[in-house]
Amino acid sequence: MPVFEYKGLTIEGKNVKGFIDADSLQNAKNKLRQSGIYPVEVVEEIGRRYERGIRYNPLRRINKQEIAIFTRQLATLLLAGLPLMEALTASIDHIDDPQLKKTIIKVRENVKEGKSLAESMGEFPRVFSSLYINMVQAGEASGALDIVLARLADFQEGQIKLRNKIWATLTYPILMLFIGIGVLAFLFTFVIPQVTKVFEDTGQVLPLPTIILINISSFLSSYWWLIGVGLIGVAIGIIKYIKTPTGRALYDRWILNLPLFGKIVKLIAISRFARTLSTLLTSSVPLIISMDIVKTVVANTFISRALEQVKEDIREGASLSEALKKTKIFPSMVIQMTMAGEKSGQLEDMLKKVADIYDNEIDTTVAGLTSLLEPVMILIMGVIVLFVVLSILLPIFEMSEIIH
Repeated sequence: MPVFEYKGLTIEGKNVKGFIDADSLQNAKNKLRQSGIYPVEVVEEIGRRYERGIRYNPLRRINKQEIAIFTRQLATLLLAGLPLMEALTASIDHIDDPQLKKTIIKVRENVKEGKSLAESMGEFPRVFSSLYINMVQAGEASGALDIVLARLADFQEGQIKLRNKIWATLTYPILMLFIGIGVLAFLFTFVIPQVTKVFEDTGQVLPLPTIILINISSFLSSYWWLIGVGLIGVAIGIIKYIKTPTGRALYDRWILNLPLFGKIVKLIAISRFARTLSTLLTSSVPLIISMDIVKTVVANTFISRALEQVKEDIREGASLSEALKKTKIFPSMVIQMTMAGEKSGQLEDMLKKVADIYDNEIDTTVAGLTSLLEPVMILIMGVIVLFVVLSILLPIFEMSEIIH
């Protein structure tokens, strides 16, 4: 069924716009009038252009927060007893993102034509992840789509909350770092050359710190543009190398071995592993399929390869706890709690507890790292400023001694 984009006026005179599906342009206008909207402009969406914009636009990604809000709304409507088609229609009216709105309209159109919700969403892999689609598929198969979507919304909101908490904690140190670099660059490039020029004009023998300061300042003043271009070039080269399979594997292994930062990366990966696997198993997704999804969620190729081996060991008959122990990556607490969950038949709950424990540890570690970074950056800035001040004052002291 064609999809039409419209602009119109309500009875109260408000301007509204959105999308509506209908058999023809005239039917679309009639449906708008019946809903209390006077159509001003109604244009049919071109299907091919529309799909290209949704699927293959690398510069336009739908915000995960928007997808989480849609999932929560759809789950709430289904839990309230609305049929799927009506729930999708009601959800579309509350979506702010135009691209997501177009996607859900297309999904609803596919469902109306007889496809399952999972199949319809599967046509948009850039919008709905394999985790999302597999959980929806499991929910449809078990007849508990509303409950599964509610769990999925909980999972998405939890991941977004964790990510936002980490970024909020690190924002201040990162801001301090950039401001500090900017101030020092301005100082060395524009201020210090004016001050040190006075010492050069006197012709006196300068102390070593002053000579070093003058050389650094002269180099930065003359070649700041070359340094900027060089840094950008190196950054682009590193980013391109990391995008290669070899570079990504090397980077992921290296970052895990970093002091403090490596620990945080590992904690996040284990938390994602435990919570995602718990959510999938609770939604009746088979363990082997769940492991395929989980290994893409951890966002680290080194850990992903270990989880691929875990999957193969499970396929050959090993328990999850035994397979995790063989990797020598997962801490003993994770293995012990997984083993306890397998023995008690409450593996999903135990994995959820593991994720909660590691989320709390992430908060504590990030807070500790932040409290450590701030004094370290202040100390470094203090040492640099002290060096600059001494380099400027030493020649002044020598000149005053000569005068006396």
